[in-house]
Amino acid sequence: MKIEQKIEPDLQKPLIIAAMQDMGDVGSIVVDFINKGLDTYPFREISSSLPGYVIDNGGFIELPEETWEYRYAKDTIVFGGGAGQPQTNEELNTLCQDVIDIAKKYSARFIYTVGGFHTNRDFGKEPKTFVTTTSASLADRVRKLGVDTTPEQSIITGFNGLILGFAKQNNIEGIGLYGELNDPKVPQYRSAKSVIKTLEKLTYQKFGNTTELDMMADAVEDKVRTRGSLDI
Repeated sequence: MKIEQKIEPDLQKPLIIAAMQDMGDVGSIVVDFINKGLDTYPFREISSSLPGYVIDNGGFIELPEETWEYRYAKDTIVFGGGAGQPQTNEELNTLCQDVIDIAKKYSARFIYTVGGFHTNRDFGKEPKTFVTTTSASLADRVRKLGVDTTPEQSIITGFNGLILGFAKQNNIEGIGLYGELNDPKVPQYRSAKSVIKTLEKLTYQKFGNTTELDMMADAVEDKVRTRGSLDI
């Protein structure tokens, strides 16, 4: 992987929010929203050197540009977003370790990650966010704040789960927030909104006005309904 350090930000003990595109694009929607809300500035960039596919433009191909940014604002580092996740376990582990290295460099004590939680529950326009943590004691602290923890044992794949394992191995506290969704193939703006509101509650911060996410959700749902009626 290619790593480019653009500048050295003046940060001490920031909170870190790290997530990539996943089910329903929840991770990338949340990361993009926070970057916009906090007006973050890029300071480090990582690019993949092992593409897992090519783009056929109708007679000629191009290699995809898989790039992920570290951005910062006051007391906060935001990592990830992008259009996909690493295509190999080697690159996935390298990215997770790099986030840990950055956390140690700036003495961060907490890493948050976000993503989707696939469910069959009919939640209407009010999806819940479920949280898992790097320790039982931290889970108890979260529950005391009135936040729901994940209801059952499961396996969390990809960056948005594995980064918590790397945090735990390095004695850094971590919390994963996962918003309910029914259709992983459609952008889930309401799930992202639920995650953002829960993240604000846990961090005692405000990341921006989520009205735009409601509007985006309405637009997506209208498009899905129209497509469904046309298919009948």
